[in-house]
Amino acid sequence: MSVAYLEELMVSLEKQLFWLDCSYQQVKDLALPENFSIEQFNRFENLCSRYARTIDFLVRKVFRCLDAVEFENQGTLVDVVNRAHKRKLFADIELIRQIKDIRNEIVHEYLDEALQGVFVDVVSTTPELLAIGRNTLQYAQRFNNDSIQKNQ
Repeated sequence: MSVAYLEELMVSLEKQLFWLDCSYQQVKDLALPENFSIEQFNRFENLCSRYARTIDFLVRKVFRCLDAVEFENQGTLVDVVNRAHKRKLFADIELIRQIKDIRNEIVHEYLDEALQGVFVDVVSTTPELLAIGRNTLQYAQRFNNDSIQKNQ
């Protein structure tokens, strides 16, 4: 994996963060899920889908690519997350574990059965997920700056 590939991932991450934030803005002020209209439920499902894809993309693609660019051994997903924590992409390792657990709930549960708990968790942690993504974009920018300086 190269710096050029990392730059491609950052473009994709920016788009994902934009759409995740759009979905979040549409549901953050909604009442509890038991009162959802069909349209509100669809908005919430859209947020859940984008939430799950964003955390997967960050951990499985972006964090792994950062490891490769910095010549780190790939290792397990736990290793990848621990190195991202050392890079200060997020402050609390428990938070990323919580976000991954919420992602697993989204993927493995039917939303209508456990909607209230998932709703509260997704809405409360989406700003944190957005912050992790933005921190990652900022961190990766240094590789772009380094490659620009080398080419001058």
